[in-house]
Amino acid sequence: GVALISPPPHHDIYSIEDLAQLVFDLKQANPAAEVSVKLVAEAGVGTIAAGVVKALADVVAISGADGGTGASPLSSIKHAGAPWELGLAETRQALLANGLRDRCRVRVDGGLKTGRDVLLAALLGADEFGFGTAVLLAEGCLMVRTCHQDNCPVGIATQRPDLRAKFSGTPEMVVRYLEYVAGEVRELLAGLGLRSLDEAVGRVDLLRQRPTGNPRADKLDLAPLLAETGERVAVGHAHPGEPTSSLGDRLYEDAMPGLLGGDLVHLSYPIGTADRTVGARLGVAVGAAFGSRPPAGRARIELQGTAGQSFGAFLAPGIDLRLVGAANDYVGKGMGGGRIVIRAPDGDGGDPVLVGNTCLYGATRGELFCAGRAGERFAVRNSGATAVVEGVGDHAAEYMTGGTVILLGPVGRNLGAGMTGGEVFLHDPAGSWIGRLNDELVLARRPDDIELVFLRELVTAHQELTGSAVAAAILEDWDAAVAAFWRVAPRAEVAAIERAHEGTA
Repeated sequence: GVALISPPPHHDIYSIEDLAQLVFDLKQANPAAEVSVKLVAEAGVGTIAAGVVKALADVVAISGADGGTGASPLSSIKHAGAPWELGLAETRQALLANGLRDRCRVRVDGGLKTGRDVLLAALLGADEFGFGTAVLLAEGCLMVRTCHQDNCPVGIATQRPDLRAKFSGTPEMVVRYLEYVAGEVRELLAGLGLRSLDEAVGRVDLLRQRPTGNPRADKLDLAPLLAETGERVAVGHAHPGEPTSSLGDRLYEDAMPGLLGGDLVHLSYPIGTADRTVGARLGVAVGAAFGSRPPAGRARIELQGTAGQSFGAFLAPGIDLRLVGAANDYVGKGMGGGRIVIRAPDGDGGDPVLVGNTCLYGATRGELFCAGRAGERFAVRNSGATAVVEGVGDHAAEYMTGGTVILLGPVGRNLGAGMTGGEVFLHDPAGSWIGRLNDELVLARRPDDIELVFLRELVTAHQELTGSAVAAAILEDWDAAVAAFWRVAPRAEVAAIERAHEGTA
């Protein structure tokens, strides 16, 4: 009875700045990785493609309206963009006009079937070609269009063992099909006097509009698609100034040997807003070395200043980041363990905003203690991390599916929108914030005795780690504070508990 949502980071990219930061995060996590960004073929896609390349993506994928599983809603199928030819032509022209064509590879997909499709895409500027539906057909897909219902009759898009046993596809089927496509490409290239597919990329001078014999159709002028824009350049992969984080790299180099060797590492650094995604490279390296287990050693890293975006992203167990200062957006993004502690410098004026928007975005484990307020969309898509914070903006706990969040201060509008798991404890002594819930999917009730024990432990840890005056005041008169706490949880959880009680009765 709960609608499913797409997982991070396939969602919630609202600006080119968000996308640029995501590309930076991914390259910090794995410096050897190539990042591709998929764009729908539609009017204006060339401008977006230029921004994506400036954001240092390695591959721009233009996806046409055709193709796909056919299991999407009818409204999506009928409004899924334009033909890939239109999007690809505009992308080629925009990249050439902005001098960006040598900084990326262009990929295209959307119902490619034959060698002619591949060659046409190359002539319009594509370097790479994506096959989906045709490959599925080659291995036995019947296009029944029930991929989303788990009853695929040929055993491809299903988890049911009885149906999976019917799958008869082999790798050789796919290889044979693609060999036929490649053979047709070779024949067509020879007919154009070209020796390789690379020579065909961007050769719009070899294309012309084909007469259809229909007077109305022939009035359509396709010349703009074939316009030469700028000089033809070799496809490249060089990004002037590849993204680096000197502090993140230094942290990895200083801490990783000790974590591998079983040592207790204690490090201290100043940090500034130019230091983005600090902790990600170390966190991913620990995950690669130890999996979900804690590392052999422990690292406590103390920082002073204002951290850039994605502070503590992809953090792993065994790493403790302690920041005296403030941090920008995406604190703890995708963290899978470890601890982040943030507090204001001594002498601060009080009630500070210490972290930005979309903190704990897609986090799966770990802890965040912040002795100050956070921005909007705090703990969006959190699925397992624990957090204590002293105020949040609008849309907190949005799409949350797991974990625990304790809010000890003011709360913005729309708390719990799309929340399907986890729990939020809200301290509301005046009773003025509980009305800001999004009650479509969540309900609020008073915590029970066991929950109060767990709650007190976390508030105590928050006070000890951050020196929070807010937490100290709550603990000083705990009996009075208990009456001011609410537990916010998904309606689905409440309904499940009620069904269990009815079954017991």
